[in-house]
Amino acid sequence: MAEIITMPKMSDTMTEGVVAEWLKKVGDQLKPGDGLLAEIETDKATMELDLDERMDLSNFKDCRLLYIGLEKGKAVPVDSIIAIIGENGEAYEHLLGGAPAAPAASPAEAPVAAAPVATAPAVDTSNIKAEIIGMPKMSDTMTEGTLVSWLRKVGDVIKPGEALLAEIETDKATMEFDLDNFIDITKYAPCTLLYIGIEEGKTVAVDDVIAVIGEPGADFQALLKGGSPAPAAATAAPSATPAPAAAPAPVAEAAPVATADGRVKASPLAKALAKDKGINLNEVKGSGENGRIVKADIDGFVPAAKPAPAPAKAASTPAPAVVLGQESYEEFPVNQMRKTIARRLSESKFSAPEFYLTMEINMDKAMAARVSMNEYSPVKISFNDMVIKAVAVALTKHPKVNSYWLGDKIRINHHVHIGMAVAVEDGLLVPVIRFANTKSLSQISAEAKDLGGKAKNKQLQPKDWEGNTFTVSNLGMFGIDEFTSIINQPESCILAVGGIKETVGVKNGQFYATNVMKVTLTCDHRTVDGATGAAFLQTFKQLLEDPIKLLV
Repeated sequence: MAEIITMPKMSDTMTEGVVAEWLKKVGDQLKPGDGLLAEIETDKATMELDLDERMDLSNFKDCRLLYIGLEKGKAVPVDSIIAIIGENGEAYEHLLGGAPAAPAASPAEAPVAAAPVATAPAVDTSNIKAEIIGMPKMSDTMTEGTLVSWLRKVGDVIKPGEALLAEIETDKATMEFDLDNFIDITKYAPCTLLYIGIEEGKTVAVDDVIAVIGEPGADFQALLKGGSPAPAAATAAPSATPAPAAAPAPVAEAAPVATADGRVKASPLAKALAKDKGINLNEVKGSGENGRIVKADIDGFVPAAKPAPAPAKAASTPAPAVVLGQESYEEFPVNQMRKTIARRLSESKFSAPEFYLTMEINMDKAMAARVSMNEYSPVKISFNDMVIKAVAVALTKHPKVNSYWLGDKIRINHHVHIGMAVAVEDGLLVPVIRFANTKSLSQISAEAKDLGGKAKNKQLQPKDWEGNTFTVSNLGMFGIDEFTSIINQPESCILAVGGIKETVGVKNGQFYATNVMKVTLTCDHRTVDGATGAAFLQTFKQLLEDPIKLLV
């Protein structure tokens, strides 16, 4: 019996996930021991989705991947449908609400074929070799889209690898709609664009009918009887409002090189770059499919030499110097890690009444002790390792700081799990050193190096980042003297650690060189009062200023 596969919850803070890569394609067999289906990008790492860990594949005689409901690179909420598996050739459409599989980018929503039902009697469409294409959901916040331009016209044959259908403007960008990423077009022989249901420049809601594809001669009108009616003016041609023939092109430019329907064949990014650089597209030779102009063509474009202008008459005053420059920028989609960082820290910053306590710590003895320790330690002990150990010991003496705010109750944690903030390419991860108060400095050092390496290589597993009761964020290695951090809820506090700085001290009227380090404790006033936070910092200071106490 066919079974739905949903976006799994692969971390405690995960609310949505991205299919980074499909490891199987529709029709592939899934066997016990060979159940890797996809790579899922969570808010913290990219992990493999192994069906062997979720179900018993031996229950199927010939288990196959029947349906993929999510385009690679798209985000959907946890528990949304991403795929269906079942016996080879088994019907699965009933699991999607009774409609044929459709090219929706978000499987949490109904397939595009399931448009509002008309009052006319139901028509059996199961044998019609055609399929309705709806406005795809191409961003997580998209509710409607604008059809910028059609890249095909009615009657065009669409082949695998050459399935660009249209350019669609979402709420975030103009993107190409590639049918290869949504459906298997090889099931139609030949796959043909039968119907266009929206004219260029028009905006419709996600899942509204925009086209029908299928085999030539298929009765696609029967499919449309139960769907949203398409604009009458859009049934004849891709664009119902062609430019008036009488409008001449500007004198400064030649008429653009266009396709049979009058369009310049260029990707949205190429068009935007050409506009920014002042490049006339009809002067560019396209290297893409069917001569289509792509970004590389614009980047490598060298304009033809133009005739030198006639010499100008001498002016009474010299012309001002022209400063040449070009505005440019890059935009990148927000990945899952950055989305979660933004969401969780915004929740913390605007919900927790924070206050800050800053203290200066003399690190002279700690620096000398570290030199001695590293003569005997099997691994090199860092100042950050000493900070983590001192925090862990101080938390055992001040348990109110080692607490959670849970809304209707406060939880005092009797175990000490220290999260250490690690900067990675895509954001910030917080691997956890568990029971840090019971471990030696050498053990903490070895574990911190191992977890830091895993974080940078995206190899952390859920057990590596869950359960922290307090977090340390150290920017001292970047030359930062002092800063404040935002609490990682539901924790009550986070310690921001600056660099060790050589400075001048005064004792008994005499100046001397010394080394100090500034730390700032951010506290949630709902759980930790000022005096409690100050007492914790005093203990922490004593441990680092007399580090022999860390060893007993």
